[in-house]
Amino acid sequence: MLGSQRKALAVAGLSRSAWHYRHHHRPPRAEPIPHSQRDYPSKLSRGEREAIEERILAGWSQGESVDHSFASAWDEGVMLGSRRSWWRIARELEDQTLRPKIPTHTGQKTPRPVPVVTATAPGQAWSWDITDLFSPWRGIVFKAYKITDIYSRQIVGWRVEEREADRLAVEMFAAAIVEHGAPEVVHADSGAAMRSNALRAALTEHGVRLSHNRPYVSNDNPFSEAGFRTMKYRPSYPRIFQTLQAARAYLTDYVKWYNTEHKHSGIALFTPSQVADGSWEQVWHIRDQALQDYYQRHRHRFRTRPRTPKPADLVGINLPT
Repeated sequence: MLGSQRKALAVAGLSRSAWHYRHHHRPPRAEPIPHSQRDYPSKLSRGEREAIEERILAGWSQGESVDHSFASAWDEGVMLGSRRSWWRIARELEDQTLRPKIPTHTGQKTPRPVPVVTATAPGQAWSWDITDLFSPWRGIVFKAYKITDIYSRQIVGWRVEEREADRLAVEMFAAAIVEHGAPEVVHADSGAAMRSNALRAALTEHGVRLSHNRPYVSNDNPFSEAGFRTMKYRPSYPRIFQTLQAARAYLTDYVKWYNTEHKHSGIALFTPSQVADGSWEQVWHIRDQALQDYYQRHRHRFRTRPRTPKPADLVGINLPT
C-alpha cells in the first residue's frame, strides 16, 4: 500500500487534474461560448466599449495616439477602463484607416555611388585606415594609423597614438607626401577622422582627390583591411600591448618586415619595396630563368610551358569586370 492517492498517481504517471476529470466528466456543450465572449463581473459593458471606441477614433482623426486619448479623458475626470483595455479595443477596431502612421526610414535617399579607384603604377593611389591595438586595461586601446600604396602594397605612412584625431592624420599624410610625393587619390572608409574637413583641406591643397566607402559595404577598402589582417595574424603578434611605446616598437619592426621581406601574394610574391622601386623586374628575370631551366629538365611534368607571374598592370577598388 502506498498510503495516498498522490503517491499512487505519481507511480502511474497521471496528474491529479486528469484523474479528477476522468471521474467527474462534464457533459459536452452543444454550442460552447468562447472564453473571450463570456460575461464576467469585471468585463466592460457595451456602452463603455462604445464610448472608448468613439474617443479613440476621434483622437485618430486628429493624429493623436491611443495614450493621448486615454490621458485626455482621464484629465476630464472620465475613467472608462484601464489603459491596457483602451489599447486592446483599439487593436480590435475594424476601421484602422484613421490610425496615425508612424514615420519610418524609407530608404529613399540617393544611394552613394560605388567608389572606383585604379592604379597602374606606384604613387597613384593610397588607401588608409585606423585599427585598434588592445591594452591590458578595459576601455583603453591604442590607435594604429596606416597608409598603403594600392599598387605596390607598400606602407608609406604610419603612426600609433592613444586616440583617433584628424590632426594626427594630417601630420601623418604630410610626412608621407614629403617622402613619397602626393598621390592622385586617397581612399578610406567613412570614419570621423577620414571625412574630417582638416584632412580634406590638407589633401586637396596637394591636388589629391578623396574617395570613401559606401555605408555598410565591407569590401570597399580591401587593401587596408588586408594589411591589418596580415599584421594581426602573424605568429609573433602579441595581441596585448602593455604601453604605447611597446605598440610603436612592434609597428616599427612590422612595417620594416612588411615592406622589405614579406613576399606578398597579391603582387606575385614580390616584396612591396621591390614593386615600389621597380627592382622586381631583375628578380623576375632570375625567377623566370630558373623556371624555364626546370621546365627544360622536366618537360613531362608540365602540360604547357609555364609562365612566371608578374605584378598586375592594373589594380584598384571595384574595378569594372
